[in-house]
Amino acid sequence: MVESQNNVCCPKPGAGGEKLKVLAIHGYRQNAEVFRQKTGSFRKMVHKWVQFTYVTAPHKVILVDELNNDGEEVNIGQSADEEQYGWFFNRDNKTYRGIRKGGPAVGFEESLKFIEKVVEEQGPFNGIMGFSQGACFVGLLCDLQARGMLPYKFDFAIMASGFKSDCLPHKKYYSEPISIPTLHIYGETDNIIPTEMSKSLATVFGEPLEISHPGGHYLPATAVQKKDYQTFFKLFMN
Repeated sequence: MVESQNNVCCPKPGAGGEKLKVLAIHGYRQNAEVFRQKTGSFRKMVHKWVQFTYVTAPHKVILVDELNNDGEEVNIGQSADEEQYGWFFNRDNKTYRGIRKGGPAVGFEESLKFIEKVVEEQGPFNGIMGFSQGACFVGLLCDLQARGMLPYKFDFAIMASGFKSDCLPHKKYYSEPISIPTLHIYGETDNIIPTEMSKSLATVFGEPLEISHPGGHYLPATAVQKKDYQTFFKLFMN
């Protein structure tokens, strides 16, 4: 499932007013339309320079209550509808939580093939942007690109409320600094993905740009961040 504002490949950014093309990767238990709506204010801030293509992950999430160690229900801050999807699962019962340690990466390879198909059909893309589990997935894609293991290339990546995957199959990742330019955004009061997890992901990259905000688990779009967002995108306009 793909939500795209413009599916026609464009010339080099900056030529004739063309925009940067960015692939948008939603969070766990979201979908393309939900992420598009949640980033509406952000898109307005940068619409002069960027067009986004939103895609829905290939794995539908089983709707179960998220419980903490005390058996209390956890508010994970994601979509409330039944069209909830994820990029991979870290338990064999096809559930996922970013703060879990160890476990498998069920469905990860299928998601890699899905993104490859999206890029083939709608790319190339100048950059990629992910939120929460989507940002975790973007970090893994950046590592694969750095090792020459992707058949496509992004010039930059944006990760909001991101974190390193702790799935056992992903332990081989993050071993070498990644040179792709990145922007990392995280909330100081995020109780779903703690700030230190997002900061740890940023350390994997050579020269990461970081934006912190006083809020929680979301991509902020206030006047405070506007200049930083626009400055970052302008770096890639030629």
